[in-house]
Amino acid sequence: MNIGAPRQPSPEPRIGVTPEIAQRYVEDGHTVHVEHGAGEPAGLPDEAFREAECEMVGSAWEADVVVTVRPPGDAELSRLTPGTQLLGLLRPLDEPNAMRVLAETGATSIAFETLPRTTRAQSMDALSSQATLAGYEMVLEAASRLPRIFPMMVTAAGTIRPATVVVLGCGVAGLQAIATARRLGAVVRGYDVRASAAEQVRSLGASFIELDVAPQDSSASGGYARPLSEDDGSRLLEALAPHLAAADVVITAAAIPGRPAPTLISAEAVSGMRPGSVIVDGAAERGGNCVLTVADEVVRAGGVAVVGPTGLEARAAVDASMTFARNAYELFSYLHDAETAGADDEIRTGVTITRGGEVVHPGVLARIGAPQ
Repeated sequence: MNIGAPRQPSPEPRIGVTPEIAQRYVEDGHTVHVEHGAGEPAGLPDEAFREAECEMVGSAWEADVVVTVRPPGDAELSRLTPGTQLLGLLRPLDEPNAMRVLAETGATSIAFETLPRTTRAQSMDALSSQATLAGYEMVLEAASRLPRIFPMMVTAAGTIRPATVVVLGCGVAGLQAIATARRLGAVVRGYDVRASAAEQVRSLGASFIELDVAPQDSSASGGYARPLSEDDGSRLLEALAPHLAAADVVITAAAIPGRPAPTLISAEAVSGMRPGSVIVDGAAERGGNCVLTVADEVVRAGGVAVVGPTGLEARAAVDASMTFARNAYELFSYLHDAETAGADDEIRTGVTITRGGEVVHPGVLARIGAPQ
């Protein structure tokens, strides 16, 4: 088969195939077409792809299998043909109506966002690999803006106390944020409404914030938290406020694909924080976990900086591309395994969004109100 790696629209620096992974495709008997300059934003020059036996082309959207980090735009959609397989981060739950347009091309679209969160699928889980990098970047963002250091230091002028970091939302990104803040020497506390999070937080050397809110069993909801009732949500905001007031840094990472981010920090809670404190809202792209968050802006509120960065995972473009490309290769290999090809298993049905000119994923169909 012909594997295509197109250049992503600016400012996206990631690429769906790296030279290392391209070599694997070639060894498996496939050809790889890479658009000229597609890897340069991630520090991967065309020469590196040529050395991996790739063919450099003007457009890679006509390949049998196109691996993309971002959903295609109108110009790219026009290049897709029936029989093409499009594999990538396609935002099917966030933009379900766009999947109808994608279906009209006749292409079979495969989305990482709907990959089942099972043990078998871990090596294919691009959401988790990218969230890990986002969690790391959240801490660097906070450290660069906090007017003090994270670790404790004993100096001739006295002892500098360590910074206190609170992490809200302890999924993949939140746990990486905890681990990174701990490595930098901060005192870290974490909270998540899911019952399984407490043990994971403590295993990283952080303390878990105990609140009078019933913990959830997330096993029945794909590993994600469920929306809280209005009463539980109000009690959560009130209960978190004193913990936020004692923090130098608050990092939020509570997000569910296809849903607005849950509100975890009220304006009143921000007003109770110390001047100089920093909030880094990792859910800014989905509306934010803090009511004051504005995507890609820094809001100043009573001396507290509320930072709403987006595209955090793409900042480390080299590692982000490497991990994404490996996830894509593993998913591609699974879907094209000669022994299981054609089987209607959990992974195949989970990731397939469009096929044969129609939207076929039940979750996407439900969001666009189409009959199932």
